[in-house]
This record gives sequence, structure tokens and C-alpha cells, in this order.
Amino acid sequence: MNDPAPDDAPATPDPAPRRGAVHHLISWSKFLAWLTLTVAGRVASFAFFLVMGGILALLILGVVALDRRDDLSLWHTTVLEEEFTEDSDDETFADYLAREDRLFEELEARIYDETGAVGPDVIHRYQKGSPADPTGYASNWNRTFQLVPEGGAPTCGVLLLHGMSDSPYSLRAIGERLRREGAHVIGLRLPGHGTAPSGLLEFTHRDMAAAVELAMRHLRGTLGDRPLYLVGYSNGGALSVHHALECLEDETLPKADGIVLISPAIGVTPMAAFAVWQGRIGHWLGLEKLAWNSISAEYDPYKYNSFAVNAGDQVYRLTADIARHLSRLDDEDRLAGFPPVLAFQSVVDATVSTPALIEGLFSKLPGENHELVLFDLNRTGLIESFLAQDPGEHLGELIRTSQKPFSLTVLRNRNEHETALEERHYPRTGATPEITDPGLAWPQGIYSLSHVALPFPPEDPLYGNGLAPGEEKAAFQIGNVVLRGEKGVIRITPVDQLRLRWNPFHPWLEDRIAGFVKSPGRR
Repeated sequence: MNDPAPDDAPATPDPAPRRGAVHHLISWSKFLAWLTLTVAGRVASFAFFLVMGGILALLILGVVALDRRDDLSLWHTTVLEEEFTEDSDDETFADYLAREDRLFEELEARIYDETGAVGPDVIHRYQKGSPADPTGYASNWNRTFQLVPEGGAPTCGVLLLHGMSDSPYSLRAIGERLRREGAHVIGLRLPGHGTAPSGLLEFTHRDMAAAVELAMRHLRGTLGDRPLYLVGYSNGGALSVHHALECLEDETLPKADGIVLISPAIGVTPMAAFAVWQGRIGHWLGLEKLAWNSISAEYDPYKYNSFAVNAGDQVYRLTADIARHLSRLDDEDRLAGFPPVLAFQSVVDATVSTPALIEGLFSKLPGENHELVLFDLNRTGLIESFLAQDPGEHLGELIRTSQKPFSLTVLRNRNEHETALEERHYPRTGATPEITDPGLAWPQGIYSLSHVALPFPPEDPLYGNGLAPGEEKAAFQIGNVVLRGEKGVIRITPVDQLRLRWNPFHPWLEDRIAGFVKSPGRR
């Protein structure tokens, strides 16, 4: 047992005050931490709700702005019931044409008979008597047409597939040339097209693919074992590629022996995937105008000027389906059977992606008979000084890194001082080009081709700047309209007026297509 400490022993310091100070310090730290977290949380919440409120406000403003556009007309709201779909009971191409007859009778009854007639000074597609009424011409090129060579059996069959919101008219000139070369040609009107813009509201890319299959089966049955070719412009190019990929997976489908692509829609902006939500929001809110990207005056007899959201969505879905097909068949090493491809593309294209054509298609196709033709910018010094951007460097890098399993032809200025062109052909193997003189030159004042220009000759009666002998004159040439005055007065936008609609090099393009149909592929 220990003895107690003596009375005079020094006292042991009391630890309580020290523990109290520490306790208070810890309490203050906890309080400050809590306060910091609370304030931060409230600031974060405020910022979140501020951002969400801003997004909601912008969404509301956007919806209001879209709904304040021009009112919809009969041709925007009347959905024709006789249009072909993949679920239609049409089993043959003859059934498809019979349905098309009924469709145009319905168009006549439900739209033209309701709008009444006008005089020749009124430019309106959906009024009888107007020079823009396609039914007033000897041939309504909105409809499916067949061109059969005169004298002798056809040497081959060609199916022409037009672009989105377009009509068979866009490939008419090329079809006429191929007919003269001995081909049996069908210019197919794709579902949703050639009638009224409302046709774009409900159709699907599967409907178009089903129509392509019917037409190809008809050509195969008519021509036996003679070669078949697909010529596709824009969205029609995507449909051509899609059909060829389907044929690799289903041997019962009629195969193409070669494919010609003109400004093909192989890649579109990823934002197209979200555009469909505009239409869905409009449907939920009961605002019909939101189903449209543009609501425009219909002055073009062979192309819709108004464009439905669904149309862009279907192009996106089609290109996404092509990408999935290519990836799957590439993994299975089954792309070797893909037919030879000849593609024409401007290096600048505001509608489809030129790099996607290289990355998404040509770089993936094995074989030796695929060729890409690029129309370069007009690079004379005066014009090059005003270029907003030059795609040449990016495209050159893409081609260099793609291992180029295709041949490449570039039409470009001979030098920066001349508008005359040279043709540079780069074989699939080797980097040294073969340079030839195509006898072409840029017309004065034209700095590039455009997406809509490639299939039309300069003498096209509607989209050109001249008139071929014997052609039926259009009311006015859309490709040659330049109206000057104050902005915001007329409904034809400056963009529509300035965009090139005819191809100054069209004869050269026609020659290349005719040569390809005779002998696919070039190394």
C-alpha cells in the first residue's frame, strides 16, 4: 500500500482546462466543416437549379420560336393513306406501281382539288395552272419512271435512287445517258417522296429499303443474268450501300454488280440523333409545327422545300444501321463480296460528311475495284483568299492514315493562277499520281461544287443555267435565280439563291459513270 503524499508535496496539474480547449477547438472545426458543407451544398443546389432553369427557359423560348413560324398548310398536314410501307401487301413491282397510281389520285383529290387553280404568274407547286405544278408538264418526274433502250436487248439494268425530300427527277439526266448506252433504267420514287411534304412525317428507312428490294427483284426477273447496277444520290447512296450489305447476309436478295454513289449520305452529324426530340416534344404539347425543321414556300416542282424532323432522323437511323452492318461483316471477314464502288463527292458538303465517306466506308472495303472521286475547291488565288476553312489538309491526313485500300481521283486546279483543272489519279498502291488533262475549267464566279449540284447538268431546264435543245422550259430556273433587294422580304432565302445547283463538270461525271457500268472498277 502506498503512503499518502505529504501535505507539502506539489499539486498535480488539473488536465481539465487543456481537454476543454481541445474540445472547443474540435467543436469549432466540426461547426466550420458543417457550415462549409452546408453553404457549398446550397451553392451547388442553387447553381444546379440555376442551370436547369436556364436550360428550361431556353427550351421554352426555342419551342415558342419554333411555334411562331409560318402556319402549316394542307400539304404539310394531309398524310396520304395510299403510300407504300414495308407492311404493305405489295408483292411485286407491278403492285408498287399500281399503288403509286392510287397515291397520286389521292394527292389530286385531297390537295390539288382543294387548293384551286391559279394563273401562270403564280409560282406554287400545289396549285393547278402554276408553272411550278409538276402535273402540268408532259412528264411528272416525281413518279417512278422506266427507260428502255431502243433497238436491241438491254445490256444491263440500272436502278436510280434519289435523295431525301427529292424525287426521281434528280437522276433523270444520268438515266437518259445510261439508256443511250443500252441500259434498262428504273428511276424509283421512294416512299414519302414526290407527293407532298407530309409524306416525310411517318415514313421509315425500312419502307425505302423494302421498295428498293422490290425494284431490284423486278430488274433481276426482267434481265435474267445480265449485270445490275445501283446509282444512288445522297440518301439514295446510303440505301444503295445498305442493300449491298443486306445482300451479303441474305443470298436470296438480288445483288448489284456495281454501285455508283453521288454525294452519298454515309455519315451525318450526331446531333441528328437528338433532333427527333423536337418532334416528340411537339407531339406531347400538341404543337404540330415542331415536327418540322423548316416550313417553306413550295416553289420547286420536284423537291420539297419544307423538311420534317422525321426525315433527318431516318437518315441518321439508316447510316447507323450501315455502320452496324459494316462492323459485323468486317468482324466476320465477309466484306470481300461487296460490289465495286465508284463514288463522287465534293470536298465541301454542307449536307453530308465527306470524311465519313472515307472513314466509314472506303477505308473498310477490301478488294481492288473501289474508287473515290473528289472535286476540290477552286484554288485560284483570288478565291482562296476568302475561304472560311480549307478541308484539304484534314482530308489528306485521313487518306494517308487509312492505308487507302481504294484508288483516288482528285480534280483540282492546275495551279493557283489558272481555273483549268487537272485530273490526279492515285492508284490503290503507290503514292505517285497519274496526271491527265480532263479538258475542264471552273466557270467564272464559282468557288466549289455543292451537295445538290453533282447530279444536274448545266443545261438542266430547272436547276441549270441554260437550256438543252428540245427541253421543255421551266417557269424559272431555280439554279439561275439571284434576286437582289432588302433582306427578309422574300421567302426564298439568300442561301437557297447562292447555293450552286448544277455541275459544270457533269459531262465528265456522266462519262465516268457510263464507263463504270460497262467495266466496273479502276485500279
